[in-house]
Amino acid sequence: MKVVLLILYFAVMIGIGFYCRKNATDVNGFVLGGRSVGPWLTAFAFGTSYFSAVVFVGYAGQFGWKYGIAATWAGIGNCIIGSLMAWAILGRRTRIMTQHLDSATMPQFFGKRFKSEALMIVSSAIIFVFLIPYTASLYNGLSRLFGMAFNIDYSVCIVLMAVLTAVYVIAGGYMATAINDFIQGMIMLFGISAVIVAVMKANGGLLNALDGLARVSDETVSTTPGIFASFLGPDPLNLMFVVILTSLGTWGLPQMVQKFYAIKDEGSIHKGTVISTIFALVVAGGCYFLGGFGRLYSDQIDIAANGYDSVIPTMLQNLSPGLIALVVILVLSASMSTLSSLVIASSSTLTIDFLKGKFMKKMDDKQQLLSIRILVVVFIAISAIIALIQYKSSVTFIAQLMGISWGALAGAFLAPFLYSLYWKKTTKIACWASFVFGVGLMMVNMFAKSVLPKLLQSPINSGAIAMLAGLVIVPVVSLITKAPDNDFVEETFACYEKKHEVSQKTALND
Repeated sequence: MKVVLLILYFAVMIGIGFYCRKNATDVNGFVLGGRSVGPWLTAFAFGTSYFSAVVFVGYAGQFGWKYGIAATWAGIGNCIIGSLMAWAILGRRTRIMTQHLDSATMPQFFGKRFKSEALMIVSSAIIFVFLIPYTASLYNGLSRLFGMAFNIDYSVCIVLMAVLTAVYVIAGGYMATAINDFIQGMIMLFGISAVIVAVMKANGGLLNALDGLARVSDETVSTTPGIFASFLGPDPLNLMFVVILTSLGTWGLPQMVQKFYAIKDEGSIHKGTVISTIFALVVAGGCYFLGGFGRLYSDQIDIAANGYDSVIPTMLQNLSPGLIALVVILVLSASMSTLSSLVIASSSTLTIDFLKGKFMKKMDDKQQLLSIRILVVVFIAISAIIALIQYKSSVTFIAQLMGISWGALAGAFLAPFLYSLYWKKTTKIACWASFVFGVGLMMVNMFAKSVLPKLLQSPINSGAIAMLAGLVIVPVVSLITKAPDNDFVEETFACYEKKHEVSQKTALND
């Protein structure tokens, strides 16, 4: 049954890829779906790109073990800050200004918004450096689950996932990815709900599970009785940094922000905001809530020997074969949807912003499209090779780099992008300052963390600080540096002032 479900799942994914070929005949169609993607597809594309196997297996297990039921705050933060506020604050303005500037990627936006080819090229390089290892991490959460469910070598899983993702992305581009994201998102919603119900039932129901968690003690963490079933857990400060990194980070990640470029119309923004928020509440809230009960299985888990990735698989190993198959497809869906989003962001950025922007300025639309498709294959191949090397040789450096990628990308891009949409006085130098600080702090954390204060030696804490610091650095540097060209800025922001007639149900007459 498990194998049949898996084959059916793969067949549907590939079928949709070939069905969407007609929407991927030019760069705009391949990268943005022709800027005509409706609310359901956009919202699910946003959510499934947000939550991968890293969240379900890695983060849910790690933070659930460390903070107990309080880890659910990370899911609530992902829902409110990472989804609701991201859509409300960035959605409409991103769609309007990126279309006005005719930009299809985040580096292209920076280059046109500040009339700086150097900004475009450097931001493209940052994305390339930090998205590739992050892409490789998406395979990690599958290893134990596939071994548990199918007893097949992890290498086969990596190759299979890479090939199938490449096929449907190359064939159908963004539209195929968006439709597959919708299907994968439905699997994630149903799967998370079913698993939570099953795990609670196995532990005697929610109240008994909470009671059991309250009885768990670990004096190396806290001497307070019932700390793992408490409202804020044993370490509220570090939990707050987890919430900031995993929630605010979506505002500056190119593969997330790019979803707003493709929104169809005003109605899609309103509906997409609601759908995306509910999706995040169920998926992220459910993942972290489930992980919070990990310590009920303390007698079966050896963190020192097997790491935090063993927490969730251990919790699930005694479920029915049907539920285990559902979990495997759930995690596979989460990983493939995020992988497809990342490789489109990487390949389009490298083609449009780096190759065409610097070396091959006369590339026509067909040449760009061919380049993007070739680079999709290259990026997926590189990520699969990195994942295989890590699996075969237990290279820890790569895993360390994954945790830093979110902090580096969002730390560099979040503040410049946000202020660029709202504040006319944002300067080019302020963007450079944010790039240098965000990437610099995360590189120091990776290579020389001992020179940092103890609080910042955690990649999570450093990433959160990089994002928050950027929100201060950009306005301060903008105010003390030369103001941008006023005529150009006014022309850029004029896109927000265009008049449109609306019905009375939207706006009353004076």
